[in-house]
Amino acid sequence: QVQLVESGGGLVQAGGSLRLACAASGLTFSRYAMAWFRQAPGKEDELVAAISSGAVIYYAEFAKGRFTISRDNAKNTGSLQMNSLKPDDTAVYSCAASRGPPDSLPIRRGEYDYWGPGTQVTVSS
Repeated sequence: QVQLVESGGGLVQAGGSLRLACAASGLTFSRYAMAWFRQAPGKEDELVAAISSGAVIYYAEFAKGRFTISRDNAKNTGSLQMNSLKPDDTAVYSCAASRGPPDSLPIRRGEYDYWGPGTQVTVSS
């Protein structure tokens, strides 16, 4: 059974940092692309960042320069370092895994096969 479990969310003041982690089990993690999506209240979910099995990376425009996605295949974990957080970053953040072609880098929600339940990130002004 595949499981993705996020951790590291919480409440932080604007300008602060959080590091989210995604622990994967039940799959050969190194073969999967991984991504972080977020959904704010009343808004559609959106891609934050994605990393292929070969560590090719994509960032949404709002994440560039502030967020860093990474993965540790030996530990079956992924992470999202978020710096200079803004109130607009408040959302539920979810990690997802995609079993696409080798080294593919999906950027659409529908291309991801497995999802974690999400972790709340709240940024106060």
